[in-house]
This record gives sequence, structure tokens and C-alpha cells, in this order.
Amino acid sequence: MAFNKATLSLCRHPAIGFIASVFLAVAAAASPTHGAESVNGIAAIVNNDVITYSEVRQLVEPRERLLRSQYSGDELAKKIIALRKSALQDLIDRQLIIQQFDKDKLDIPGFFVDERVKDVIRDSFGGDRNAFIKTMEAQNYSISKFKTLEREKIIVQAMRSKNVKSNLLVPPSKVDEYYRQHRELFATKAQVKLRMIMIPGKADAGADDPQKTMAEEIRGKLITGADFDKMAQMYSEDSTRDLGGDWGWVDDKTLSAPLTEVAFKLKPGEISKIVSLANNYYILKVEARQGGDLKPLKGVRADIESRLRQEQAQQLQEHWIASLRSKAFIKTF
Repeated sequence: MAFNKATLSLCRHPAIGFIASVFLAVAAAASPTHGAESVNGIAAIVNNDVITYSEVRQLVEPRERLLRSQYSGDELAKKIIALRKSALQDLIDRQLIIQQFDKDKLDIPGFFVDERVKDVIRDSFGGDRNAFIKTMEAQNYSISKFKTLEREKIIVQAMRSKNVKSNLLVPPSKVDEYYRQHRELFATKAQVKLRMIMIPGKADAGADDPQKTMAEEIRGKLITGADFDKMAQMYSEDSTRDLGGDWGWVDDKTLSAPLTEVAFKLKPGEISKIVSLANNYYILKVEARQGGDLKPLKGVRADIESRLRQEQAQQLQEHWIASLRSKAFIKTF
């Protein structure tokens, strides 16, 4: 069934908007191709414009193929639904921007689009126009359709730029605050050179576990000068036993949280207390430390200002798009 602008505009009338929207939904459902896999079903109405399911599928097809190679069953279905919902929202926002462009009586010179097409042929097809045309035909695109899509891309880019100032100012106090609150972003990665002995406990021994007693005796020998690597070779039961308990350089993601906390509090040369974890007993020694140094603010100020300008620009974009949505008639199916 064909829908003209007069029919679609009924949806905007406050008295009959609900009836009209139901009519459109029922009419679309009556189509033999309606549904997630339909060809011409209506996915959304944005003022007087229609977005079809085929447009949504065309946008998500590459990402859907990737999802199908990674997931299956219910998980795949949920991810595809979320992907299509996000894509539909992107198409709605895109249509709102184009409509605002027309409402503002703006224009894109034809040669802009022609230059864009030339760039595509040069960059993606090595300057071979025939190869470009054959590719378009294989994808059921006409040159006219391709130019229309490129024109719309230019419009969206231009309108987004128009509504975000290029010279957004970032107060120095904001930079200082960001630096204080995100110090981990500006510090080099902290690492410790670690040796460790693991003594497996006995599950039913409780507080009188003889394995814990042995671990305490081993620690006592280490404190009085015994070689850590030799003690590890004799007593440790983890995979680094033959290496003298040598774990090499580790960061804060290498070990479990309790062991990481102990390791990164030790000073070079220091032996830890007995760490009881998951029915095992651990003794740690840090031989050296590196990284963890905080870069000075003056060295990262420009980077922080750039980040904050991007955040401001994103917020302005979201506010502008939200204002377009609030003034539009949008119906999804």
C-alpha cells in the first residue's frame, strides 16, 4: 500500500494522530513482507518522512554479520535487536537534521557532491570510474541514488558543525579539576618485579593447618636471610617453582585483587606477611618497582583541554538533537 504525504501528515493532527498511527501500523502489518525481515515495511515516521526496515537493515548489515559470527541463540537475538534499535535512532536523528536543513532554506552546491564522488572513485577504486559504476550496480545503487546519499552525509556533517562552536573555551579551573580526578590517566603504568611462594593448604585442617605452620616457618627463614629463589624451588607449588618463584614484572591486572594489594604495598626487598587466599598460603617479595610516575600538569594541559572540548561539543550535539526530537512527530513501529 502506498502512503502519500497527505496521509502521513494526518498523524500530526492532535485529534486523529493516534488513529492514523494505528492505521499505518495495521496497514504495514498486513503487508506480506512486514516484520524484522520485511523489505518495504515502515520502521518509523519522522514528520512527513518514512524510514523503512530495509534502510535499517542496510545500515546494520556489516555489523550483524560480525555479531552472527560471534554469538548465537538468545544472546545473538538480543544483540541484533539492540543494534537495530540503535541504527533506527541514528536514521531518525539523521532525518531530523536533513529536515532542519531544508527548513532553514540552506543549500549544498552541486559541485560539492560531485567532488565527493570523485574522491570516492579516486580513494576507493583507484580512479576507475567503470569499477565504481559496476560496484554500484551490483549493490542496486544508481549514480543518482549514491549522489543523494552523499549529499545527505554532507548536510548532516555541515549541520552538526554549524551547531557546535569551533572555539569552545575551557576554563583553567576545569583543567585542574579534571587532572585531579583522573590522575591515573596521566601516570605511567606501575609495575613490581615479584617473586612468590605458594603453599597449598589442607581443606579440612581449619586453624591448625600444618601447611600454614610450614609457610610461617619458611617466612621466618626468609626474614633471617634465606634465599627466596632457593626456598621457592624447595617448597612452592605454583608454576614458577623452577624459576625460583620469579613472576617477573607484573602490573595491577596480573594477580587477584588481594595479592595485588599486598604486592603493590611492599617496598623493594621487603617480604610480605602470610597471605591466606582460597585455601592456599602465599609469601611475596618485591625486588624492584617501576612506573607509577605522574606526568606534570603542564605537560598534559593541552591534552586535557582537547578532551574537555570534545565533551562540550558532544553535550551541545546531544542537546541540539534532543531539541529537534522534542519538536517533531516521531512514530516507530
